[in-house]
Amino acid sequence: MKTGLVMEGGAMRGMFTCGVIDTFLQNNITFDGAIGVSAGAAFGCNLKSRQQGRALRYNKRFCKDRRYCSVSSFFKTGDIFNADFCYRQLPDILDPFDVETFRANPMDFWCVATDVLTGKPVYHQCTTGNGNDYQWFRASASMPLVSNVVEVDGYKLLDGGMADSIPLEYFESLGYDRIVVILTQPDTYVKSPNKFLPLVKLRMKEFPQMINALATRHIMYNHQKEYVMQKEKEGSIVVIKPEESLHTNPLPRNADELQRVYNLGVEQAQQKLKQVIDFLHQE
Repeated sequence: MKTGLVMEGGAMRGMFTCGVIDTFLQNNITFDGAIGVSAGAAFGCNLKSRQQGRALRYNKRFCKDRRYCSVSSFFKTGDIFNADFCYRQLPDILDPFDVETFRANPMDFWCVATDVLTGKPVYHQCTTGNGNDYQWFRASASMPLVSNVVEVDGYKLLDGGMADSIPLEYFESLGYDRIVVILTQPDTYVKSPNKFLPLVKLRMKEFPQMINALATRHIMYNHQKEYVMQKEKEGSIVVIKPEESLHTNPLPRNADELQRVYNLGVEQAQQKLKQVIDFLHQE
């Protein structure tokens, strides 16, 4: 048996995921491996470093700080989430990421990014917890239109959610057979075609395969969502998700709002706690 955790992205809906993984940490729930997409990677890495509350803490602290996320950062650097602040100053100085614990934790941690040249997902196992891994976290969470293409390990990358929003099937292919999935959208959610596609075509005209991935993302996402719901119905996975839409701003703007979404994650995790524990330890 190989236990795994799959974490969907969703920008600040990721605070819901933070509430779930902090509840896991509080109750000593562990996995053999975890995989995160976009915010699921940028925030989910704190599960491997065992830093309960860290992602909520720094998002509330810096949610109104222009150095963290702002239109001015976008116009100055090309990234609405300032890369130097988010992936150097924050983890190295302002709210240090526990690199030693990350490396010592035997749980494997993966993140997903999208290759802008092919429009296909790229999966990276994160082992260092700094430097190169930070760039993969950044790539996984770099939203098209408001982010620069991230170059790392010979790839040109953007947000992993464009090519593999819910990497359950990928984790199954690695041999994980007892999987918990954290979604940031309710069962009723159906993704629509990208309304910003004309802008995408202008901004990313040199990457036609990425444009195609964005144009068909809703089809991929809805297929994956159906797959997750079917596996949940069969009882082969456990899913933790909001009961209804979180109705939150995709960018960090209000500390109380971030706390509200986080609390919903805690609430849902607590409701599912016994089921998760029984599921992960059943013979």
